[in-house]
Amino acid sequence: MDMNEFKSRREELMEIMGKGSMAILSSAPKQIRNHDVPYPYRQASNFHYLTGFPESDAIAVIMPQRQQGQYILFCREEDDYDKTWNGSCVGLEGACEIYGADDAFPITDVDDIIPGLMESCYCLYYPMGYSQEFDEQLMAWINQLRSRARSGVVAPYEILALDHVLHEMRLFKTEEEIDAMRTSVEIASRAHIRAMQICRPGLYEFQLEAEILHEFLRNGCRFPAFPIMVAGGKNACTLHYTDNSDLLNDGDLVLIDLGAEFDGYASDITRTFPVNGRFTPIQKAIYELVLKTQAAALEQIYPGNQWNKPHQAAIEVVTQGMIELGLLVGKFETLIEEEAYKRFYVPRIGHWLGIDVHDPGDYKIDGVWRELEAGMIMTVEPGLYIPPTEDIHEDWWNIGVRIEDDVLITEWGHEVLTADLPKTVKDIQRLMAK
Repeated sequence: MDMNEFKSRREELMEIMGKGSMAILSSAPKQIRNHDVPYPYRQASNFHYLTGFPESDAIAVIMPQRQQGQYILFCREEDDYDKTWNGSCVGLEGACEIYGADDAFPITDVDDIIPGLMESCYCLYYPMGYSQEFDEQLMAWINQLRSRARSGVVAPYEILALDHVLHEMRLFKTEEEIDAMRTSVEIASRAHIRAMQICRPGLYEFQLEAEILHEFLRNGCRFPAFPIMVAGGKNACTLHYTDNSDLLNDGDLVLIDLGAEFDGYASDITRTFPVNGRFTPIQKAIYELVLKTQAAALEQIYPGNQWNKPHQAAIEVVTQGMIELGLLVGKFETLIEEEAYKRFYVPRIGHWLGIDVHDPGDYKIDGVWRELEAGMIMTVEPGLYIPPTEDIHEDWWNIGVRIEDDVLITEWGHEVLTADLPKTVKDIQRLMAK
């Protein structure tokens, strides 16, 4: 992503903060997998959003209207020993020349420099509570300034939640962000198609997962956006199943929930299809009810409509459908009021999507469901999950169906970013028959 994109985000943040304030945030730490072997590194989402800086052991400081430089980056210096084992790091020069910092200092100098920067600000924006170690370090800097009060030194007297400000900014995607997510969606869609085309009875769930990962890697996505779910038969009734270890049986459905991470941005797409390529009548009935439920939700996605309206439309359609199929018994109004649909229709209709697969952002403002606005991206993912239960005929048991698409709210309504990925019974069966 172009570095000007990150610069414009910092400028927007500084406009919100105002003169006399300071924002500070740290990179994600390395996480140890076993003994001295780390997991593959992923930058903290908020840190990435503001800086694009890819390394650990870094701290960003942003100070509006500071004459000596508004964006300061503390990071690791070049080290010959580390370079031999792990390759070059960005270093101080790279922090300025590549990542746009006005000034850069060694991370080892933070205790000497940051308290001095704090002296000139009254309001501190900081994401409190994400790192106990950094929380303690920050409070030590503030207490150091407080101890010098008799010398006229003033410590920041107001601390505001930086993450709340950034999460609201992240909710509205720029054209460059949308382009990155389109690419992520395209790669994830190819992975779904690959899985559909290769699927057959006798394969294991992990073999489909391998095909998905292959499609990710060959298109430049080193990692999925979240653990891939390949759930055959009864496993699809576990909403976040990720063991991916069972055999795929003839006559079962398989539910695949996957997302690619491209240029720091996630997709999140679910498709459910028959292992042998043909839906049974009962599977088709459940599937088409979920598809109808999703269509009702999509009709409610447009600027000015409240976040909860798609969910309300979905539960009305799915409840009526379950009555018609005999899965629920009772009066429609009573079943809605008692939330009887939650027996088989568990989660809400979707979530925000962006750098994180469950991207942050408030769903309510002052206790009221927020209105949808152009630039937001959300998932729409209705599902029915029917585990064995005594009062339901066993023909319905162990059927789990979810259909999930990624949707951009536009000025005129919405755009289903995943529209090219087959999801009707006819289109899926045609694709799998090839």
